[in-house]
Amino acid sequence: MTRVNTVLGTIPAAELGIVAIHEHIGYGMPGSELDTQWWKSPEQAYEETVPKLRKFHEYGGRTFVDVTGICNGRDPNYYQSLSAKTGVNIIACTGFVGGDTALPHFSRATVDYLAKVFIHEITVGIGNTGAKAGVIKVGVSRGGKMTELDRRIYRAGARAAVVTGVPILTHLAIDPEPAVAIFKEEGLDLDRVLFGHADDGLNAPITPHDYIYEQGGRIGFDTFGYDLELPDPPFWGRKRTERVAHFKRLVDKGYTDKLMVGVDANCSPLGWPGVKGHTVNYLFEDMIPDLKAAGIDDQTLHHLLVDSPAEFLGMKN
Repeated sequence: MTRVNTVLGTIPAAELGIVAIHEHIGYGMPGSELDTQWWKSPEQAYEETVPKLRKFHEYGGRTFVDVTGICNGRDPNYYQSLSAKTGVNIIACTGFVGGDTALPHFSRATVDYLAKVFIHEITVGIGNTGAKAGVIKVGVSRGGKMTELDRRIYRAGARAAVVTGVPILTHLAIDPEPAVAIFKEEGLDLDRVLFGHADDGLNAPITPHDYIYEQGGRIGFDTFGYDLELPDPPFWGRKRTERVAHFKRLVDKGYTDKLMVGVDANCSPLGWPGVKGHTVNYLFEDMIPDLKAAGIDDQTLHHLLVDSPAEFLGMKN
């Protein structure tokens, strides 16, 4: 039986239950904590976050995968408190959302150094918190093409994944060819990589879904809920029906075993107001009903939300 690192300890993957696969407790760009317009007290963050996680648990959600990354507001001590308070398993990550979010200490580091950091956070823990990372985050910097720093981070992530057996989640699925090349060079099975945000309004048209599938990678439809129908939609929004129809097309092509779903929640945004009307509970309140209405049956939904995440998140070493 494979096991998974949560912030409160390592548990069997079979105990993860329904998983929100690509989410954030509180995400912000480096330096946002210095902007007094956006300062939040711990009490304010709790007030925003605890009710959302409690509702998630009431709906049947059991595991929240936080892919905030180093330098973007990751706070394992806070996650531990939230997990104990709400009963939701929280999986923290090591790695970076993208090279452009890595502060100079890390952006100047070698691949070997970065890999050692990632491995330490997975096998020993993050700082002195006792929380071990359960996934690795890597990403493409703004601009849509992998930078030299992005490539270093991807290579370090691949090495850490091979050593530890934890999976990788990417920020964006665009420009995947160099990522695939790096992962193959490092001996990482592409089944251990979830190429994220393949469904968002900006990137879906330029994401090579078939190529990722043919290479053996997993495809993340993880921005459900960022709909153009919102009162003030984000620039990465997409028409709700268009996203669902796109997802159903991939299911009908036989891609189900490589598909994973999430809502890219940001429970208490850092340094920006967030997107009103969108929470992790979109998963239960809208996404599942929409997928059922599109003809996706309960067995497939269970696979997408329970079986596939457990298989993906379980450490292979």
